Amino acid sequence: MDKERKIQLKRKFGYFRCTSFLLINIIGAGIFVSPKGVLEYSCMNVGLSLCIWAVCAIFSLTGSLCFAEVGITFPCAGADYYFLKRCFGPLIAFLKLWTSFFVGPGVIASQALLLAEYSIQPFYPSCSAPTLPKKCLALAMLWSVGILNSRTIRDVNRIQMASTVLKMAILSLISLSGVFILVRGKKENTERFQNAFDAEFPDVSQIIEATFQGYFAFSGWANFVCIAEELKNPTKTIPKCVCTTIPLVTVFYLLVNISYLTVLTPREILSSDAVAVTWTDKVIPQLIWIIPFAISASLYSNLLISILNRTRMTYIAGQQGQLPLLFNTLNIHSSPLISVIVNVALSSLMIVITNLVELINYLYFVVSIWVVLTMIGILKLRYQEPNLHRPYKVFFPFIFITMAISLGMVLIPLIKSPKMHYIYIFLFLLSGLLFYIPFVYFKLKLVWFDKMTCYLQLLFNVCIPDAFYK
Repeated sequence: MDKERKIQLKRKFGYFRCTSFLLINIIGAGIFVSPKGVLEYSCMNVGLSLCIWAVCAIFSLTGSLCFAEVGITFPCAGADYYFLKRCFGPLIAFLKLWTSFFVGPGVIASQALLLAEYSIQPFYPSCSAPTLPKKCLALAMLWSVGILNSRTIRDVNRIQMASTVLKMAILSLISLSGVFILVRGKKENTERFQNAFDAEFPDVSQIIEATFQGYFAFSGWANFVCIAEELKNPTKTIPKCVCTTIPLVTVFYLLVNISYLTVLTPREILSSDAVAVTWTDKVIPQLIWIIPFAISASLYSNLLISILNRTRMTYIAGQQGQLPLLFNTLNIHSSPLISVIVNVALSSLMIVITNLVELINYLYFVVSIWVVLTMIGILKLRYQEPNLHRPYKVFFPFIFITMAISLGMVLIPLIKSPKMHYIYIFLFLLSGLLFYIPFVYFKLKLVWFDKMTCYLQLLFNVCIPDAFYK
């Protein structure tokens, strides 16, 4: 093979592409569809709800900067998985991989169904869209992003940049229109801000719940660690990207919420399942059909990037010997094709079996467990390997802030509404041992699987990369 054409993940993400990648990960359906959770748990206290959004932005920034240390110190694909393996050994890393194998496709399936729903709903204005066409459309969109992810990263980047522009355009339209209406100074638009803190003040538990609602709207702030191996100069790119993206998203989120509150009353926001559409109907009714389709088009990139994120973890797990060697292969476009196919297939199964998608809501808090362990890992390495080369070190208190928030997301659901589902989830987490002990710890080999690996390599035209992170 030509030496200049190496089969390996390419460093194609510079500052602008990484910023676009992080913007797409953070800005999902929440700000368009249902930004009412913060307002609801704030007891419709407008001033407090806006303050909570600002606090959530600070928490997200501290968490991103913590993960920046992980991505810069270990610039490999799926750096968070590799970091846990380095800090706590192969068992903890495998359990993270085990949960990601099901949580990841479940999240992807949910995104595909949501995208399909908002694409097809305008054709059913007076009723809910039928389930069968919705699922068929979700499957078609899912496999289309699978095909794109199996191609060169340049194709993904083009769609990513176009989607970023579209998202920013929608948010700018809502924000600037709201500011213009507010500046006009009509009483019905300004009265909610004149005495913003006069409404009932919530208790501490409600404020915590409202904070969690807003914090979830910023979820995706750490996903740059999944593509650390594909970043140009990660030492400089990651901090610059984080310090650009989080403040930019914060400004847009605050302006969009102000715009919603300028046009709609708090009760109208709480009664709406699609606040952006309700806002459009009042302000620019001529765009009532365009906005849902624009939102759908912008959410397509979230699905595209989710597949990209998940495949990087299974790819590096193949390198580390915790998955079959077949997962550590790339096609001629330097894409982990086998990982893409497996993730898309599992996500398709979860689209068909709706019950599994619903259970994903209970698995979300497992993600917070891994964040807590990552923060403990940073502290552990700081103590055990003080001389480890760290081009960037996060401000020490930020580690404890991120750990406290993530611990709250684990413990508060268990204390506030204990359910058997959480016991089932912990049992599911431990069930990974049934695979880890024979296949990873004792390295049990299946002869028939080795033969199938050779056949699949020839069928899909994939091979082991020329170089990878060690």
